[in-house]
Amino acid sequence: MDEEVQIVSVSREVAAPPEAVFELIATPAQHAAWDGNDNVAEVVHGDRVRAVGEVFAMRVTSGKVRDNHVVAFEEGRLIAWRPASEGKDPAGHEWRWEVEPVGDGASRVTHTYDWTELTDESRVERARATGEAQLQASLDRLAKVVESAT
Repeated sequence: MDEEVQIVSVSREVAAPPEAVFELIATPAQHAAWDGNDNVAEVVHGDRVRAVGEVFAMRVTSGKVRDNHVVAFEEGRLIAWRPASEGKDPAGHEWRWEVEPVGDGASRVTHTYDWTELTDESRVERARATGEAQLQASLDRLAKVVESAT
């Protein structure tokens, strides 16, 4: 029997400098413009992320609010957050973005979804449905937004 894949990762090159790419990812108000899961409706609160420990909240298309706890941060290079129901602890899944320069003002962007520590059974079905196609859609939309702006 095959083991279930609980870490999905995709990468692509983006024709924009790392700083511009990272700025879009680290600014919650921009997420709805490039979310490939069609899940983010709007930012509820949270300014541009600058450190581990910050929390930004998003209203998802179902109307629920998700608090996103920043668990990894390196300016211009790495950001990761763990979603939680509003006012609750994170459920154990993680969205991670890594940005690296590749020369000529371009970037290599890697997007990872990891649900190996997911404890909320009500989210498992959605986690299983989040695969490379959804992550690639976010990367492609992110690239389109940042490339048209730079």
